[in-house]
Amino acid sequence: MTSSSEREITIVGGGIIGCSTAYYLTRHPSYSPETHRITLLEASSTSSGGRTQNSIQDPATLADPATASRRNPAHDGIAGGASGKAGGLLALWAFPQNIVPLSFRLHDELAREHGGAQRWGYRRCWASQVDCKARLPLGLNSDVAAARSSSADDGLTTGASKGLHKDHKKASAALRKLGVPDELDWVDGTESLGAYENIGTPQNTAQVHPELFTRLMAQLAEDASVRIVTGARVTAINRSADGSHLESVTYEKDGEETTLPTTDCVVAAGPWTRRLLPEIPVSASRAHSVVIKTPRPLSAYALFTAIRLPAGFRTPVPKTAPHGAVAATPLRGQQIVEPEIYARPDGTAYACGPTDDSAPLPLTTAEVEVDEARCEDIIAQVGGISDELGRDGEVLARQACYLPQGGPYIGQVGSTKGLVVAAGHTCWGIQNAPGTGKLVSEIIFDGKAKSARLGGCDPANVL
Repeated sequence: MTSSSEREITIVGGGIIGCSTAYYLTRHPSYSPETHRITLLEASSTSSGGRTQNSIQDPATLADPATASRRNPAHDGIAGGASGKAGGLLALWAFPQNIVPLSFRLHDELAREHGGAQRWGYRRCWASQVDCKARLPLGLNSDVAAARSSSADDGLTTGASKGLHKDHKKASAALRKLGVPDELDWVDGTESLGAYENIGTPQNTAQVHPELFTRLMAQLAEDASVRIVTGARVTAINRSADGSHLESVTYEKDGEETTLPTTDCVVAAGPWTRRLLPEIPVSASRAHSVVIKTPRPLSAYALFTAIRLPAGFRTPVPKTAPHGAVAATPLRGQQIVEPEIYARPDGTAYACGPTDDSAPLPLTTAEVEVDEARCEDIIAQVGGISDELGRDGEVLARQACYLPQGGPYIGQVGSTKGLVVAAGHTCWGIQNAPGTGKLVSEIIFDGKAKSARLGGCDPANVL
C-alpha cells in the first residue's frame, strides 16, 4: 500500500501524544484529506476527572481571553489525564536523547507558527536545583517542635519525588554567595534557602501550559479534517486471522458499540496502553499536583527542590498509604521531600509531589480520584519556603493523574502492518510529544522514522 492509497487511520487516545500524532499526520507531505481519513478516539467525555469540584476547570480563563486556546465543548475529554495536569517542562537535557533534540526544536517551531507564547504559555525559562528548610506554620511553638525533634529519631526519610522548586527573599549579598540570581526572589532566603545550583538555561529549557497546548494541537488537527470523537472507549483492535494486518477498531460510546474500519492504528493511550496492547510494558503511577495563583507574576524558573521538613511540620502521606485514609499528624523527626515547582506566565505556579501506588488505574480519566491529603502536603511544603506560594497565594486547583511509565515506545508492534504504539513517555511526555507525532507520521506514510532514530524507543526491543 502506498502513501497515496486510501487509508483509514485511527488514533487511540486524546492526550498530547495522540493529538500531536494527529497534527503531524495532517502536516506530512503525503497527507491528503480526500484519501486519508483520520479519526481520533478519546475514551472520556469530560476533562474534569482528577480535579476536585472546587478546582478551576478551564486554565484559559487565566490567560489573555483574546488569544488563549479556548475550550471546544465538543472536545471535552481531550487532555483529561496527565496531558492536562503535568508541569509542562521542556528541555534539551531531557531523555531519551535520540528524540529530545527533534522535539525541542519542533516545540519552538510550533510556538513561532501558531502564537504559542499567547495561546499556550510557551516561553524559555531557567531550571535550578535548590535545597531548603521549611518554616514551621504560624502558631506552632518552635520550642515544642525542637523538643519533639530531640526526643525523636534523628534519621531522615527521603521523599520519593524528584522535582522543581521556587524560592523567595534573602539579602542579595547572601544570595549571590549561593549563586542565586537576583530575579529568583520568591523563596524565603532568610530562613529557607540553603543551596542553589543551576541546571538549565533559556538556551536549553522552556515550558508550556500542557492542557492549553494539547487542546490547541487537537483543534489544529480537526481544522485539517481529523475527526475527533470523545466518550469513545476502545475495547478491541481487530487484526486479520494471521495477524499480518489490521481490519478494524471497536469502541463503545453512549452504550453502543461501533466498529471502525482501520488500515493503520496508533495506540497513544498513555498508562491505559497495556489494556489494548498487553505486550507493551507500560505501567502507571498516580501523581498529585496543585495550581496556586500568586500575588504577583513570578520569574521564569522551574525548581527541583529538596526541602527539609522540621519536627512538628505536617507529616507527608506515605507512598503506599490507602487512598484517603491518612489524617495529618505532626512530624516527630525531620524528613526531606522533593516537590517540583514551575512558575507560569499566567500568574500561577504549578507544584507536584511524589507518585503513589494507592489507587489502581481506573477505566478512564473521568474516574481518576484526588487524595486531597496528598495535595495538602504539597501546599504546606511549598508554602513553607515561599510566602507567594503559601500565605499570600490562592490555591486554584487540586488534582491527580496517572503517569505512563516504562517507555517511551514508538513504532510498529510486532509483525502487524499498520499497528503502531506511541506510549510510555514518563514525565517527559509533553517535551517529547511533537517529535513523537512527527516520527509516527513518517512511520505511517514513509514506512520508517526519518527525522530521528528510534533506538531504545523501538518496541521491537521488548517484543
